[in-house]
Amino acid sequence: MTAVSLALVAAVLFGAMAATLGIAFQRSSDAEAGAVVTGLVALAVTLVLSLNALSDGADVGPFLLAGLVAPGGSHMLYVLAVKEIGASRAAVIAGAAPLVAVTIALTILGEPFEVALVVGAVLIVLGVVALAGERDRPEHLRFIGLVLALASTVFFATRDNIVRWLAEDTTVDPQLAAAATLVSGSAVMAAYLLFRRGRRAPADVLRAFRPFALPGVFWGLSYAAIFEAFYRGRVSIVSPLVATEALFGVLLAALIIGKSELIGRHVVAAAGLIVCGGVLIGAFR
Repeated sequence: MTAVSLALVAAVLFGAMAATLGIAFQRSSDAEAGAVVTGLVALAVTLVLSLNALSDGADVGPFLLAGLVAPGGSHMLYVLAVKEIGASRAAVIAGAAPLVAVTIALTILGEPFEVALVVGAVLIVLGVVALAGERDRPEHLRFIGLVLALASTVFFATRDNIVRWLAEDTTVDPQLAAAATLVSGSAVMAAYLLFRRGRRAPADVLRAFRPFALPGVFWGLSYAAIFEAFYRGRVSIVSPLVATEALFGVLLAALIIGKSELIGRHVVAAAGLIVCGGVLIGAFR
């Protein structure tokens, strides 16, 4: 598969993760334990996919360090954001990651500048503005959720560039690299939960396992596809296409979760603008 097709597959899977997280919160309100569960399940998925590469003896150390940024820093924030503002809005904000990722790629990684990248980035910014301007929001929506989602997006974007940079000069299989980041990322989230709750942490994770296992499966598959994409294409191509998760997240949330998300014209417009930005960047790559 090409980088473009892999990025789109990752976007669909990430949207599915967001929607099923919304369902999970109807059964459990424990976002912190849920984040640990999704991380562990995603790790199991990527380990299965990387079985053929486990005996290669390649140095996964750099990817373990990358995992401290994302998912170590990003995923806990993202799950908390879904709890506070809902799956659709969290997915839309996460879709703005290319704005940060492409900026880093152009300035630090030296990727080529193209007018389409700037136009696509502007559309993504307009999408975020449209979301911020909505008035008919669910009663449970809290401003802190928007902040958490934006913070997780910065971590996502930083991860994209680190992975692409490492992928240019490594012999590590992409699936093994994905698993390595999930090892350290899940360890960070588990350590945080243990620090917060002490002896209660293991029991809380067990209680959260059933509602949060399915989002973890989707996340693991999405992560695997993202790493394969970054091994094949530039950040300025892959990251904007993954941003179409905004559209898939909104559609799946509307289909699966329903009226509680209050998906109005601002949310739809935001998702549409972000998707158009991503498609424009991909089409004129």
